[in-house]
Amino acid sequence: MQTTTSSVPTAKPAARRRTDRSRLLVVGVATIAAASWWAILVPAAGLTLDARQNGVPENGVLQHVGAPEIVISTALLTLAGWALLAILERYAIGARKAWTIVAVIACLLSLGSPLISGVGIGAKLGLASFHLLVGAIVILGLRRTALSAVERGTAVERGTAAERD
Repeated sequence: MQTTTSSVPTAKPAARRRTDRSRLLVVGVATIAAASWWAILVPAAGLTLDARQNGVPENGVLQHVGAPEIVISTALLTLAGWALLAILERYAIGARKAWTIVAVIACLLSLGSPLISGVGIGAKLGLASFHLLVGAIVILGLRRTALSAVERGTAVERGTAAERD
């Protein structure tokens, strides 16, 4: 009894990018960059990063912005950006474009806080530079990891199904 095996080539599954590792790397890079920038501005350059809270410069509570605040806020806001991108990828066909627009607007609007609440010109510019540094890293980094509609498949299938109905 002789058995023959067919060597028919099978189709390889479509390569799927590992976005979670790349996005986690963006969180780490943004956080390390912010902590490094703080180390340059505060201990090395002697800048004091103080801001008045509660929106009233004269009566607001004075808050010193230290390394823990910088690191924690950078990590949390980068994770929030990641979450928004993941949600948009799941439900929107133009997720990359929509996320980029939202992220750029959020970064520009975030500049209002340090420019209004910073105590002194050095603190205002220093705090604003953190927003720009982290914003640039997060926007460019997470945008690069965004999956196209073809790579995701799910939103495209829903979109074409909705067009047929």
